[in-house]
Amino acid sequence: MNTEKLYYQDCHLDAFDAQVVSCEAKDQFWEIVLDRTAFYPEGGGQASDVGTLSGVNVIHVSDEGEQVIHLCDGPLSIGHTVHGQIDYARRFDLMQQHTGEHIISGLIHAKYGCHNTGFHMGSDVITIDFDGEVPASDLPELERRANEALWKNIPLKIWVPSPEELPDVTYRTKRALPWPVRIVQVPGYDSCACCGVHVAATGEVGLIKLLSCIRFRTGVRIEMICGQRALDYLSSAYEQNLQVSRAFSAKLMETGAAAEKMNETVEALKFQIGSLRQQIFEGIAESCRDAGDVLIFEEDLDSNNVRRLADLVAERCGGTAAVLSGSDSGGYSYCLVTRNGDLRSFVKEMNAALNGRGGGKPEFQQGSLRAPKQEICAYFSHFSCRL
Repeated sequence: MNTEKLYYQDCHLDAFDAQVVSCEAKDQFWEIVLDRTAFYPEGGGQASDVGTLSGVNVIHVSDEGEQVIHLCDGPLSIGHTVHGQIDYARRFDLMQQHTGEHIISGLIHAKYGCHNTGFHMGSDVITIDFDGEVPASDLPELERRANEALWKNIPLKIWVPSPEELPDVTYRTKRALPWPVRIVQVPGYDSCACCGVHVAATGEVGLIKLLSCIRFRTGVRIEMICGQRALDYLSSAYEQNLQVSRAFSAKLMETGAAAEKMNETVEALKFQIGSLRQQIFEGIAESCRDAGDVLIFEEDLDSNNVRRLADLVAERCGGTAAVLSGSDSGGYSYCLVTRNGDLRSFVKEMNAALNGRGGGKPEFQQGSLRAPKQEICAYFSHFSCRL
């Protein structure tokens, strides 16, 4: 028995009554067929509807030929009349996203001749893949034109042309499709073969926001959002920008310039700090001149600066320079440098004794230790100088 597809008769229908035709167990779920349904099955890049059938949860919907299969978490009695309730907020969101995608794909096809080769409607963003080049710099203009289509509130035309009419219908496709073909048309913007559900008029999409355009395979991938998703995204971005404006004491529309100025200040401070640190390192190294083997603990150094200091000290001390930075709770980064020896066997034994890991060249060894400072000092007790 074929399922009457109410979702094509009225995409806004969110509740209906139907009779159970079949109910078969599948794993821990049940596959239920009704004589009629408003639950849209997954297809055309659009996820299926979810909701309930007389209190039983509908988890997924698919179609097999002319039958629509409802995957449910409980059984229903064959022949009984059930009440279906769709999660309409979710359905309407998907209709907004799908219709917005048609408008963008139609505009891109008309301007660049690119075909939509992939379409994924995720829970956060839509991604559309195109088989040609779309300059990222053109996104603002595409976005403006797409939203103009919404402001016009254009009614969509959705129909299945007769076999005689189909050859004369212009629609986006990379190849001719056999009849029957369902056409979804946004007059003036797009005409496409599609089995999905859409809003009745473009105004219902509400808002279209293009987020990114990156190279993908032989073309590009565009990320976008529509409707409530776009409003939520922009509201969140506004709230974040409000926090930035407060932090920088800048006007909302001047936070970019304030951030650039802050970056310049930070870079200048980094340069000053680097210069001061170099002077400090030079002073430490000079204090170790001809001291022989030297152990140094220095606070708040990253691994690069641990290495820099060890290298400077090794130039002057005449022995091995061992520099460490860290804490007993978080462990210590180390670097050992010598100008006239092989440190590999010493560091191997040190790592074993002090729960360490690392290595390097004969004259240069770097890594980390998980041992308290007291134990480390005891292990290096034979070093003549410790700072």
